[in-house]
Amino acid sequence: MKALVTGATGFVGAAVARALLDTGTEVRVITRPGSDLRNLAGLAVERVHGDLRDRASLRRALAGCRQLYHVAAHYALWAKDPSVFYDVNVTGTRTLLETAREVGTERIVYTSTIGAIGLPEGGGLGTEETPVSLTQMAGDYKRSKYLAEQEVLTLAQAGLPVVIVNPSAPVGERDIKPTPTGQMIVDFMKGRMPAYIETGMNLIDVEDVAVGHIHAMERGRIGERYILGNKNLMLKEIFEILSRLTGIPAPTIKLPRLAILPLAYANQWIADHLTHRPPRIPLEGVKMAKYRMHYDCSKAARELGPPQIPVEVALEKAVRWFRNHGYA
Repeated sequence: MKALVTGATGFVGAAVARALLDTGTEVRVITRPGSDLRNLAGLAVERVHGDLRDRASLRRALAGCRQLYHVAAHYALWAKDPSVFYDVNVTGTRTLLETAREVGTERIVYTSTIGAIGLPEGGGLGTEETPVSLTQMAGDYKRSKYLAEQEVLTLAQAGLPVVIVNPSAPVGERDIKPTPTGQMIVDFMKGRMPAYIETGMNLIDVEDVAVGHIHAMERGRIGERYILGNKNLMLKEIFEILSRLTGIPAPTIKLPRLAILPLAYANQWIADHLTHRPPRIPLEGVKMAKYRMHYDCSKAARELGPPQIPVEVALEKAVRWFRNHGYA
């Protein structure tokens, strides 16, 4: 059995590749010239060059692969040119899955995001069935992933054998970029969190996310979505766990979101027009803080049965990895 994994140089994709190798699956990965290959070091994977916007390279990458894990995405809260989100996440996804259909790929898992899952008005836990629309998506990343998911659902209805997984906020080892959640941990470790905005998140160990992908390939129902998450926590609780792990005091000052919003807009303007670097206070992150992003993960637990490593353990692994690799 051979599987193609896109995004294998990244945080979640590398974990998926490692989990597949542990099952004895042959793994092929797509890389681009100049890709950061640290997450592939020492892995017995076949590397091929390709680009999600180049159909011919995708056809070559898919040749001989019975399974496809499409994990790759442009994941960030800011970009100098926002069109990259739509070129990679929407057009690239459609091109790859159409190519997979053409070459006869037997089974596909598409990695979406928890941000494409709706939240009930007035509070409560979001589920795979909670209504949501494009107008509720804050920022280009979430909008692009929502649109990409609609493309995948349309292809599934037309007969493409694809299952969708929606990871929450993964944490753990090898977050080399790091992701926005990983950057929050790094900033805490550097003492850059004097205050906080109260919001909610669902955390999961990235290794559990990887196993969830494999179980979705094996057990998931075609055209269905599965939330891959573990524990719902308030941001204050996450900082308290990090404080116990690092010895760094957790912030005690809670700031109202509306007080931070003008600063976030100012940071966005500076990033867009002056520095052309990611803002220190991401506007989309502040906008998302309006919502308590807590979810019901029981469907995946019931149908896929992924492991549930305690999030405290996942955070400890993340702290140790960031520390050992010089991030903080």
